[in-house]
Amino acid sequence: MRVTSATSLQSDINVTPLVDVCLVLLIIFMVVAPILVNGIPVRLPQTATGDDLAKQPILITVNADRTIFLDSVAIREEQLGSELARRHTQLSRPVVVRADKTLAYGDVVRVLDACRAAGFENVGLATTPAAAPLAR
Repeated sequence: MRVTSATSLQSDINVTPLVDVCLVLLIIFMVVAPILVNGIPVRLPQTATGDDLAKQPILITVNADRTIFLDSVAIREEQLGSELARRHTQLSRPVVVRADKTLAYGDVVRVLDACRAAGFENVGLATTPAAAPLAR
């Protein structure tokens, strides 16, 4: 009795669905990764001096329309103090406030005050590096 090739099992792996899934995941990560690294887009003021932080900070972003984001999650201004107090008991990370350069001084001070009231002592303001001034 002979076995014909039509009834034999095929032992090849079909990799087309695997490649499709990998390409979709790659596209998703390419779109999401810049958002995770940079956070909420905001126009920061420029400074000639500035330091990088050693630890991963807690990011507070304030947009030009005064929307407050705590680590990419939009919250109300009333919630900021209680949320920071809750995180202060869990974490000992520094806080960086990323405020739009068009905001009024008082809006940024209210956010800084909420950070201090929650117990954070290491609070900084994020800026972008300015171009070196031209020598005359």
